[in-house]
Formats: sequence, structure tokens, C-alpha cells
Amino acid sequence: MKILMLAPEPFFQPRGTPISIYFRLKILSELGHTVDLITYHLGENKEFPGLRILRIPDILGIKKIKIGPSFTKIPLDSLLVIKAAWQAMTNRYDLIFSHEEAAFIGIVLGRVFRIPHLYDMHSSLPQQLINFNFTRSKVLVQIFKMMEKQVLKNSSSILVICPDLQRTVAEEGYGGKSILLENFLDFSPPRIPEENIQPNRADLAEAEEKIVVYAGNFQSYQGVSLLLEAAAEMKNDPVKFVLVGETPQGVSRMKQKADAYGISDKFYFTGQIPPQSVPHYISLADTLVSPRISGTNTPLKIYSFLKSGKPIVATRLWTHTQVLNDELSILVDPDAKNLADGIRRALFTQEGENKGKAAQRFAAENYSSEKYREKLNNAVINAVKKH
Repeated sequence: MKILMLAPEPFFQPRGTPISIYFRLKILSELGHTVDLITYHLGENKEFPGLRILRIPDILGIKKIKIGPSFTKIPLDSLLVIKAAWQAMTNRYDLIFSHEEAAFIGIVLGRVFRIPHLYDMHSSLPQQLINFNFTRSKVLVQIFKMMEKQVLKNSSSILVICPDLQRTVAEEGYGGKSILLENFLDFSPPRIPEENIQPNRADLAEAEEKIVVYAGNFQSYQGVSLLLEAAAEMKNDPVKFVLVGETPQGVSRMKQKADAYGISDKFYFTGQIPPQSVPHYISLADTLVSPRISGTNTPLKIYSFLKSGKPIVATRLWTHTQVLNDELSILVDPDAKNLADGIRRALFTQEGENKGKAAQRFAAENYSSEKYREKLNNAVINAVKKH
């Protein structure tokens, strides 16, 4: 099929939705589809057979787009509308495949040009407004709820990335259109020998120290500040915390907090690294941690954590428990003392090793590349059939 994909994101950058889009494009290419991707002017080009990246013009001088909803995206999305409309007018497409708020554009173009629309639902947009503290206006949130319902109603097929979103779609009455496709594919490791470009265990920690790895951005909902508080509870434990990811500004803020707690010696910050390098740090870990304190979507990192066979410590919140349970991980209440105790259990007892192995077996059974390919292909076929 010839697909018009709309992605209101800086593609490619190593952050949640662009990573998801990367793997959608990879598999669509392998399935033999051609894709015209309309996206923002920012980001690194990626190449797949049949992929053409069409960027909006860089006429506004915007150099950075923060994660989540922002006023910066309004003019960028306006340019994306114009470019998408032009492409739809001047080309014949079999499917419109849209991400995030571009679904509002996708359903209109789909109706005007009689093209089926597939909505890739990475999050509930009304929930994003609340989770990122974008607005306190109940009216605005209600408007977005109404708009989201129209997207669900007018989409031929809907991809959802976690059970919480599947439940949201079902509650609106459109569960029959949805396919659950978790973001569990991983990047291939670099071709350059890792010892030439990445630190080894001795560079991160002393021989007697255990390594705890966190991977992701430092947005408030991720709970990195809570992790620092837990580390302060573990001042006397032989543990080193390796925090993988985030901008220099975000790293600087967390280093200041670590200094204030008097635990800067317990931390190693990598800063932003290529996604292909993240598995290297996971392989060096003695345990992996996800200290999220809010949100409902499953973190992408959880699937990599499960596959690794390393013990996982996570907060006992729905964002985690829709995938994790007490057989696969050590789940703790979201406070510093319980998080610290959970990390100790993972590092210094047999419980951690047992649960890590159970998690790895679970991942092997449920998160294969073949299943991912099958689900994505079904979503594309269903969208065209139901149109």
C-alpha cells in the first residue's frame, strides 16, 4: 500500500513517540509498504526501503520542542496541516496513518479524499493536558475529550500501545476497532565494538558496588527526584546509580539535587546517548528501576527491562501494573523508603534473581518481533477493509 503518515514530532529524536514511529516505519517497510512521512523540521533522517521523509519548512526558527503538549506545536502543526493537505491532493494514497494530535488532521483528510484512516494512539490527549500540567481549564480538557471521541469514531482502525488506552477506547464504544500493539521492539546494538565507544563496568562503579540503572528522560512524572531520595536512604549501601538519558540541562538539575543530598558520589549520568547504546547499560546493571509517580501509559523501557532478565523495581502504580506483577518484578509504594527497600531486595536477595528470570521467560513468550509484525499488519489491513 501507499501510506501517508502524519507525525507531529521531531523525527528522529530518542524520545517516546519518535521511537515508536521508528519501529512502525521499519516494519511497514519490511511488509513492502511505501510511506510518505510528514513530520517536523527537526530530527535525524532515517532510511528504510519505501520511506520518504517530507519535513515542514523551517521558517519559524524553532530549535527545540519539549516533550508533551506545548504552544510551540501550534504553528508547527499548522504547517503540517498545509503540507499534508497538499500531499493528499497531489498523490493517491491507500491509507492515512496518523500519530498523536495529527489524528485530527487525518480524519478530515480521510473524509475529504475518501481514504481510510488508522489512528496510532500513543496517549489520551485530554489526559496529556492534565499529566503535563498544560492547563487547568476544564472547558479545554472537555473540548479535547470531544475531539478525541470524534477521532475514535471516524478512524477505521486504532492502534493502542497499552491496556489502559485499550480500556479508554472500549469505554468510548470503539473497542472493536482497536488492536493492542505494545512498543516492545529494541534497537540493534552498534556495529562498532562496544569497548571502543562505551564504558565498561569498572568505569561506572567500584568492584564491590552494585549497579542500579534508570533509563529515560527526567520529566517530573518519571520520578527521578524520588529515586534520588531513595538513594539518600541508601547512603551506606554499596550501590551506584547510573542514570541513562536526558539533556545537559536536565542532568545539571539532578546533579544539583544529588549534591544537596550529599550523594553525588553515588551517581553516574550518561546524558543523552543513541538508543542503540541503551542496551549496553542495561547489560551492566544488577537491577533496573522505574520510579514513575504518575501517568497511565506503560513506559517503553519496561519491555526492554523484562527481556533483559535483570531484576526490576517499579512503583506499584497502574502505569506499571498493567504489565508488571509481583511474580515478574518487585513492586513498591511510591515513596523513598519503600523504593530503597525494594532496590535492596532486588540487589541483595535471591528474590531479585528469581523474578528477573521469570520476567525474561514472560517476555520471550509475549513480546516477539513476529507478533509485533502480525499485529501491525492486521491494523493496516483492518483499516482498509472497514473503510
